[in-house]
Amino acid sequence: MSGGSATGWILTFSCEDRGGIVAAVAGCVAEADGFILDSQQYADLESGRFFMRLVFRGPDCREGLSRVAARFGFDWTLVPADHRPKVLIACSNTSHCLNDLLHRWSIGALPIEPVGVVSNHTTLQGLAEWHGLPFHHLPVSAANRAEQEQALFDLFERSGAELLVLARYMQILSADLVAKVAGRCVNIHHSFLPSFKGAKPYHQAHARGVKLIGATAHYVTTDLDEGPIIEQAAERVDHRATVEELIGIGRDIEAQVLARAVRWIAERRVLRNGARTVVFR
Repeated sequence: MSGGSATGWILTFSCEDRGGIVAAVAGCVAEADGFILDSQQYADLESGRFFMRLVFRGPDCREGLSRVAARFGFDWTLVPADHRPKVLIACSNTSHCLNDLLHRWSIGALPIEPVGVVSNHTTLQGLAEWHGLPFHHLPVSAANRAEQEQALFDLFERSGAELLVLARYMQILSADLVAKVAGRCVNIHHSFLPSFKGAKPYHQAHARGVKLIGATAHYVTTDLDEGPIIEQAAERVDHRATVEELIGIGRDIEAQVLARAVRWIAERRVLRNGARTVVFR
């Protein structure tokens, strides 16, 4: 990436907060005859960390930015603005999240490059292949869980995927696999976390007579359903809603929340901040 980019560049970074960071970055871009299109920053006073997303046109400023990064201790990335990250999607039997992601991708509304669909069932094979994507069937049992997780990770690595999306993949990943894909795996949980974690959250919600149901997209960590939250949404319900009606409403929310999270990650809008995230919307 030594030349210019017709669509520009996206710089994201975090570092210890201190004076002069924005001026140094903007000055570096200006010295290279770059033109800033969008700039967002956030200083977390609790953690003392600074976060920034900068979109600019012009030549690749990597050399100059490297000097600024070394000066301030950046954890940073610089990619062309039209970069479409490769994504591997994992699912089980339910189709709404997978179908929504693939539809948005097919019409150009989701800036990703799916490299395949993996599932522990064959239910959604036809959907994946209809979109021209390879389908990988990795059935999971207690006897072969470790072997199939290794196969999943090998597939992730061989495909060059940058992100593993669990689109209602109803398997709990082992600590070993979670460690291998740390920061590169996002899940949709059919609940407005932290409430009703684990299995059958809509049944749990119905039993408690909730008035709000929702969905949560989060990074996967070894703490079940407690990874850094990227996006959430909720909808009001009342005492008349059955479990089946809650599930139907929830499906729509899940698909929308997951799609937003994946798009924001693809557009480099999500930065990790310990147990939380910074999302530049």
